[in-house]
Amino acid sequence: MGGAEALPSWLAPLPDAGQMAAIDRWAIEEQGIPSLNLMERAGAGVAGVVDELVGEGPVAVVCGKGNNGGDGLVVSRLLAGEGREVRTLLAADPDELRGDARVNLERLGSSTVRPFGADSLAGAAVVVDALLGTGSEGEPHGPVAEAIRAIGAVERPVVAVDVPSGVNASTGEVAGVAIRARATVTFHAAKPGLWIAPGKSHAGQVRVIDLGIPDNAPHTVQVGLIDGVVREQVPHRRSDSTKFSSGHVLVVGGSAGLTGAPSLACEAAMRAGAGYVTACVPASLHLVFEARLLEVMTRALPDESGALTEAGADTLLVEADRRGGAMVLGPGLGTREDTRRLARRLAAEVPGPLVLDADGLNAHAGALADLARRGHATVLTPHAGELGRLLEIDSDEVHRHRLARVRDAARMSGAIVVLKGDDTLVAEPGGRVAVNPGGAPALATAGTGDVLSGVVGAFLARGVDAFAAACAAVFTHGQAGRLAARERSADGVIASDVIAALPLALRGELRR
Repeated sequence: MGGAEALPSWLAPLPDAGQMAAIDRWAIEEQGIPSLNLMERAGAGVAGVVDELVGEGPVAVVCGKGNNGGDGLVVSRLLAGEGREVRTLLAADPDELRGDARVNLERLGSSTVRPFGADSLAGAAVVVDALLGTGSEGEPHGPVAEAIRAIGAVERPVVAVDVPSGVNASTGEVAGVAIRARATVTFHAAKPGLWIAPGKSHAGQVRVIDLGIPDNAPHTVQVGLIDGVVREQVPHRRSDSTKFSSGHVLVVGGSAGLTGAPSLACEAAMRAGAGYVTACVPASLHLVFEARLLEVMTRALPDESGALTEAGADTLLVEADRRGGAMVLGPGLGTREDTRRLARRLAAEVPGPLVLDADGLNAHAGALADLARRGHATVLTPHAGELGRLLEIDSDEVHRHRLARVRDAARMSGAIVVLKGDDTLVAEPGGRVAVNPGGAPALATAGTGDVLSGVVGAFLARGVDAFAAACAAVFTHGQAGRLAARERSADGVIASDVIAALPLALRGELRR
């Protein structure tokens, strides 16, 4: 991406296929690292992981005709040299191998290589997938597709070389058949498709092998992995802090039957460090919030049948202007047309940072571009269904192309877009995307999205840049889910448990 902005230091770069190819060329042509040396180091790294995961028994190494297959040939030679029983299987004509792959075929000895056949996997303790590399796109065909199907059918642990065959290394998209690996051994840096669904579910454990390529390659990477360093972007309370300087959050939402959502967002904002939170709720439900939210201020607003109306807009805009901070708009808001008008007006006019969630997002279905006119930081937190409504596409289209669709939404809205999931993606309008490492199944329960919106609001209210605030909130939210699961088990966690774990997550109590 020409002229693209570099990733911040708190994201670990995930180069896509084109960027990784450019880094390889730079290492070979400008740093003088022989390409055969890179292939040898790659194969050695894979061989080591194979030994670690399955230390004995026959190994079937299934190779394609490109450099990925060349890596596999190195794996075969090194494992055979250790005394392992190795079957080297080629899903291509040997005459098609070129360059370094051809050299490694000759080093191994072509007489030890045989054509791939499904029966050749029988009795293998582990299979090495060296069929397709990071440059492969689209649906696999021919002998490679047949090999992928056969590998899936034998139900043996698979170690994938660089990327599971059939997974797009740059996007995580899966167009047809694809390997499901127990581990993927990738080189120099992980690739986006190993962390983005659906590719993430095919990658298994991701291991990165250092090939000796310097880290200062002059190539701009646009996708990065979030880690705990991002927490350093969130300021802490000082001895001279007050409840006002610690950040004010206005949570606007609630309707009959949906009082829990804004309550969770308020409580999460408080636990994430906000000094002052105001719940702006329907007057007819005001006492519910007064009884539940002991540390939170409440403001009763005009409602009809338990849902907020546009009549409260002026009061909210004055409150936002007077108090400052950030607004979280949407938890439990409801979908009445008058309520939608309130949401659209507030989004257009609120004089400060805004988090749109739940029905605040649904109010903008098909009108995403209207948000680009806002002059203040905006963070949207949709799940796939909500993003589909915003973009007017089917949610399955979002699931299949998560990276592309979250970038579309960020560009159209001019906002930071947080596409929720185990691989939560945080996209900004310029194209940079942060990927959360996930691994928190405890968050798959009602109310945790409201918790996330409250955390984002708290960080925005404390003056954190919108992209950093969203990334820090996503990471902290995931860590809190994992901490809660330690106490309750993943199946026993509810949203309030995640809120209770937020302070420990912010303190870095859990190490990956």
